[in-house]
Amino acid sequence: MRRPTAALLAFSLLALAACGGPQQESSDAQDTTRSGAASDAPASAGTQTSGGAADAASIDAATANPNRLASDRDQDAWRKAGDVLRFLELRPGMHVIDYMAGGGYYSELISYVVGPQGGVIAYNNDPYLKYAGEQPAQRYGDNRLPNVVQLTAAPEDVALDPESLDAALFVQSYHDLHWRSKDGSWPATDPAQALAKLVPALKRGAVVVVVDHAAAAGSDPDVSVDGLHRIDPALVRREFEAAGLVFDAESPVFQNTADDHTKPVFDESIRHKTDQFMYRFRKP
Repeated sequence: MRRPTAALLAFSLLALAACGGPQQESSDAQDTTRSGAASDAPASAGTQTSGGAADAASIDAATANPNRLASDRDQDAWRKAGDVLRFLELRPGMHVIDYMAGGGYYSELISYVVGPQGGVIAYNNDPYLKYAGEQPAQRYGDNRLPNVVQLTAAPEDVALDPESLDAALFVQSYHDLHWRSKDGSWPATDPAQALAKLVPALKRGAVVVVVDHAAAAGSDPDVSVDGLHRIDPALVRREFEAAGLVFDAESPVFQNTADDHTKPVFDESIRHKTDQFMYRFRKP
């Protein structure tokens, strides 16, 4: 199997499929999964303006899809995917990057909503892909989700076609771009460089939704991320605005005032119940 080296190639394959050209297989960094091209998905228009209301019926149908993995259904209650995807303004035909997609819980739901005319990039760096274990192979094997393409690269090396994306989704992952692991298991990553690669790939009007664990106001990310895997919401807003995006809205759906922001997110007393923020940004 041939492996994509950039999302530009990925969406080019989708465009070939739309023109009746040959479908090609691609694999992740471990060469254990396949990601195909939707047979009738068109190339996205680089100059097109994105934006619009979410398709609630398509989102509801995606979460109810009987083909979903049983392990995903077990996570639905705390992930609140319907709320997230509505806030993302998701609808058929969109092209979306699931940023640090991990095992692909959201990538699969997005793929159902955007349909064969849309496409999904399930992006991970090597550590995230390793952490996901066998989930990507189970999710994408045998061309199970033909409109999803896996992309594995360091954040500063991600190659994306300019103005090709309608939306980007970060779920409990943006804080990791600030992480400086003491054991060397996570490479030094620069959030500014990561966003500098992402923002030019967004169409005008495209949305970026960030869901993450809240740290105490004013927290130093070197401390809050390393010790708690939390990040100050105000810092996230400043960094996305500095990258050229406009703050658009905030959703309270994950807020939990009982969380005092002092416990690690993996603490069993707070796990899956942390106080989280959900921000939406838009490319002007």
